[in-house]
Amino acid sequence: MKIKLLAIGKTDNKQLIALIDEYKNRLKHYIKFELEIIPDIKNVKNLSEIQQKEKEGELILSKLQNTDNLVLLDDKGKHFTSIEFSKYLQKKMNSGIKQLVLVIGGPYGFSDAVYKKSIGKISLSKMTFSHQMIRLFIVEQLYRGFTILKNEPYHHE
Repeated sequence: MKIKLLAIGKTDNKQLIALIDEYKNRLKHYIKFELEIIPDIKNVKNLSEIQQKEKEGELILSKLQNTDNLVLLDDKGKHFTSIEFSKYLQKKMNSGIKQLVLVIGGPYGFSDAVYKKSIGKISLSKMTFSHQMIRLFIVEQLYRGFTILKNEPYHHE
């Protein structure tokens, strides 16, 4: 299985980029992982929230293969402990899917078309975080999940 993380808009903060890169490099030892950035939409001031979500949705959907399992990182999604998340990853790998695609949407969330295409939603917290911070959190949780599955001494209960 391969995991792809799709995110709208680039990360400006150099420290965040360095931390994300650190966990991306660590993840390479466990699974094929790719972070793909979808550029911000131009002239968003001229768009309503719905129009912006629809345009971002078209870009997200254009990045998918027919066989991809699309999971949205959404504040209304399922909450996991790190151990539960590691079991979720194991189930996905055992199911034989080729690619799990996790998506961090834009500032207003996802279009209806993206919700319809997804197979589920995951929430990383009941709190709200910036879209740039979520990138770091999910990449770290993926790494943590794989260290749990391999019984490696990263996660402590």
